[in-house]
Amino acid sequence: MLDASRKQMIMQELTQADIVERLDLLTEVSVALGDSHDIDTFLDRILKAAKSMTHADGGTLYRPSADERSLCFHISLNDTLAIYQGGASGNPIDLVPIPLYDQYGNKHLASVAAYAANFRQSVNIADVYQADGFNFLGMRAFDQTFGYRSKSILTVPMTNHEDELVGVLQLINAQDRETGAIRPFSDTDQRFIEALAAQAAVALTNRQLVVQMEALLESLVNLINIGIDEKSPYTGRHCQFVPALTMMLAEAVHETSTGPMASFRMSDADRRELWMAGLLHDCGKITTPVHVVDKATKLETIFDRIHMIDTRFEVLLRDAEIRALRAKCQPGADHAVLDDRLAAEQAHLRLDRDFLRHANIGSEGMSPDDRERVRRIAAYRWTGPDGAIAAG
Repeated sequence: MLDASRKQMIMQELTQADIVERLDLLTEVSVALGDSHDIDTFLDRILKAAKSMTHADGGTLYRPSADERSLCFHISLNDTLAIYQGGASGNPIDLVPIPLYDQYGNKHLASVAAYAANFRQSVNIADVYQADGFNFLGMRAFDQTFGYRSKSILTVPMTNHEDELVGVLQLINAQDRETGAIRPFSDTDQRFIEALAAQAAVALTNRQLVVQMEALLESLVNLINIGIDEKSPYTGRHCQFVPALTMMLAEAVHETSTGPMASFRMSDADRRELWMAGLLHDCGKITTPVHVVDKATKLETIFDRIHMIDTRFEVLLRDAEIRALRAKCQPGADHAVLDDRLAAEQAHLRLDRDFLRHANIGSEGMSPDDRERVRRIAAYRWTGPDGAIAAG
């Protein structure tokens, strides 16, 4: 938006060399935007490129709030005042957001940034102290506080392919390359920044989509891992702890400067891949039967077969008792001897049963004597429901 007074001002004409230089910078930025993975670094590059193209002294990049009802200060730069806040700087920026709507839901148009955001239209003002139609009280308060003099301002909305607002670029005080004097932003400045904003908006949208897809994939894998961990109390939170422990080990190796691993280094991409690999390492268990995942006992399949062994031992105990009772029915039988023999046999069977119960939940290894005892117990025979003698 160019007012009449600005059109009457003497404009600095760009030489062909200047335009070529800007086109080269725009091309370099376009290529670089595709390689950016960190959004804060990505946005820093956009704002700094915009400042460089127009030789602006300062600049601000706004991002819409989560509810899209205000513009939040994301990055603030000013060369004269040595200000660098927000973005990748690590310095906090705690300025009050600019509302896009009033309390009645009407568009807020007093702020230049809000106007540009609401109407998706660039605003180019030659001198904010002589412009009408906007509220510059905040900018004037800033000037008074820091002893600064804001003059020319260029505000450009960043919209994606669906005309959704993804940010607002605002540049302050374009400077003459030769004298350093403050000048208005030219029409050429505006067109270049609009081109940069359009490319940056598309690249930012694509980056956000990639981030969202990565987050969706990680959430899905986490959901699968939770399902695996919930299938069995014996696995604990194994699927959750493995990636965390993996990253701790990898970072420790990354930080080492001596020994055989001193040359090992990880990029951010390497870290993301390793983290995802840690999350995915047990995903196949989602289709693995519970008894395989559990590994709670050695005899467990769909059920713990130790109960089947208990049943067979119960049959062996009853078989021993039946044999003793039948022997007592024989003429001249010594009941006391038969009772002692039955008690000894049943005690031995119970010891063997208790041994198998213990071995079922014991450690992975067994001594040779214990293995031999298992083989001996396996030789027991018991009477099945049909009366046939079956192997133990």
